[in-house]
Amino acid sequence: MAGAAQAAGSVIVSFTDPQRFDDVTDSWGSSDDNLAQLAAHLQDLGSRHLADGQNLQIEVLNVDLAGRLLPRHGVGQIRVITGRIDWPRITLRYTLLQAGQPVLSGEERISDMAYQMHDRPYSTETLRYEKRMLEEWFRQRIVQRQPAPS
Repeated sequence: MAGAAQAAGSVIVSFTDPQRFDDVTDSWGSSDDNLAQLAAHLQDLGSRHLADGQNLQIEVLNVDLAGRLLPRHGVGQIRVITGRIDWPRITLRYTLLQAGQPVLSGEERISDMAYQMHDRPYSTETLRYEKRMLEEWFRQRIVQRQPAPS
């Protein structure tokens, strides 16, 4: 008989002034879907990696998606990925709570200048570079508790 599944902790994600973010819009000029995807991805990471009784609060302060939007013929824009100066960047503030007490907190600007050189576990998804970058940050900072680079 299998043992009971361990209850996972939770992640609460908020976005501070998303209308001021550097670049979070999609090809149609909306940021709602991209923000929802980032929040859902962080919540999924929490459900997979946080222990029962752990809660992670993340306040996203800025987002600059990989690539840049350029006008295209017709309607909307197209995101172009060149790999030179348009790597993904996300600035966030976080607090990890264990039984309601803070055990880890910080503010970081996460970026991945080598974003096109990694294995692509999210190769068919939108925000693939950002999701991989957030997963690496989550693993290092939250799961393994490695200190942030200075």
